[in-house]
Amino acid sequence: MRGMLGLALWCAMPIAAAQCPRAGDTVFDSGFERPPAHAYHVAPGGDDGHDGSATSPWASIQHAVDTVAAGDAICVHAGTYNELVTIAHSGSDADGPIVLQAAPGDAAIIDGSGLPIPGGQYGLVSLVDASHVVVRGLELRNYATASTANVPIGLYVTGAGSDIRVLDNHVHDIRTTAGGCTANAFGLKVDGTRAPASINRLVIAGNEIDHLVLGCSESFSLDGNVEQWTISGNHVHDTNNIGIGAIGFEGVAPDPAYDQARDGVIVGNTVHHVSSYGNPAYGNEYAADGIYVDGGTRITIERNLVHHVDLGIELASEHAGRTTSYVVARSNLVHSGNSSGISLGGYAAGVGGTEHCSVVGNTLLRNDVQGTGSGELQIQYHASDNLVVDNVLYAGAGGVLVYAYTGDTTAPAMLDHNLYWSDAGAAGSSWTWRGTEYDSLAAWRAGSSQDAHSPFADPLFLDLLAPDLRVAAGSPAIDAGSDPGGGLAGSLDYAGAARVAGNAIDIGAYER
Repeated sequence: MRGMLGLALWCAMPIAAAQCPRAGDTVFDSGFERPPAHAYHVAPGGDDGHDGSATSPWASIQHAVDTVAAGDAICVHAGTYNELVTIAHSGSDADGPIVLQAAPGDAAIIDGSGLPIPGGQYGLVSLVDASHVVVRGLELRNYATASTANVPIGLYVTGAGSDIRVLDNHVHDIRTTAGGCTANAFGLKVDGTRAPASINRLVIAGNEIDHLVLGCSESFSLDGNVEQWTISGNHVHDTNNIGIGAIGFEGVAPDPAYDQARDGVIVGNTVHHVSSYGNPAYGNEYAADGIYVDGGTRITIERNLVHHVDLGIELASEHAGRTTSYVVARSNLVHSGNSSGISLGGYAAGVGGTEHCSVVGNTLLRNDVQGTGSGELQIQYHASDNLVVDNVLYAGAGGVLVYAYTGDTTAPAMLDHNLYWSDAGAAGSSWTWRGTEYDSLAAWRAGSSQDAHSPFADPLFLDLLAPDLRVAAGSPAIDAGSDPGGGLAGSLDYAGAARVAGNAIDIGAYER
């Protein structure tokens, strides 16, 4: 897995608690704490003719943004601000970031009701070619359109820039009510539109993104020339399309060589109640992923909880001749999805595929609730040289465990040391390999030459209803896995414990 194991977790250093800093206090920049040069304040009843002090605050956030310099902090006090905010200048390594944040404990709300969408696509807060910027603790809401010509976005990062932090914001009720797949809206969007200059050293952490009406778009996506990033600890829920996306080959960057989200980490997020069913862009289709890598490369997806979505985690490409590659999905919990738990490969013969991706140590439970036949693991078109090991796959009443329904490649994936179980029992379970269905584990092994060391046995989860997907003592998952090597299994299990304890690695997302 070339280039994967050296990825940096850009938010590894501690982040200072939200505060209204004064000279001598600290703010966060690139993992280091430093005092702001000045702190300015915005509050209802303020005046942009004031000096921006705590006792004489400004009235508008945009005035504050236009006035401050590198190293300055803007503290937004409780109130509703009906304005678009554009940050188009930067902090610096030498002087520190520009910080835009809510006052601690205050509901600082930017409300888009009635506001225009400049240029046909804009954010309530937009960072345009900006570096060394922190946006923290704001509520962004009620930005909407009824036109396919306009794309409202809650928080938008575009152009190129380094050392950007988007932390602890709440983005909700961003909507398009136009019909069809030309209708688009986004909760949070990052577009790397320059080349070779990228958006890099980006951290998006601790945000809540919910109650979005999206058309053909994602709740939260990175697209184009975006590299060296972390998406960590976010909560995405109750939207009608994809939860978190990392995308490539859409023409967002001007040079195709750079047009790909890459070298990133998606870790510790919770995504739930995401479905395209009833979305006018899709009709009655279960097509919305919890986490979707569409043409990205060298990405780690680990320790996420994904449930009550359509497809749990999908690694694919929508562009012919292009692939998602060198992605590791490990130690994730995926349950109660409408369609497949994890899906590899393109959705049709005329699109792209998936290569050199690894699905390691995940726990999948009772997905494909709607009986689509896609099962716990789905392998579609143009999949090659992928690895699926050490996973628990527990099917519901439909009993579909693996559904690799195309024969367009000779080696879609290598599967082994997986633990299979089904509510349908052994007699009602199925595996499909390159278009041929098998109704027993023995037949599956013989026909597919896969899963030589994979048992069919109850994993003994602690609680199927809650669910609690840790396993009880005596589980056949304990010490039954095989570490694939090369660091692919990671160092931590879903709960943050050591990934290997006892005599060998366990099967599934938890290490007992």
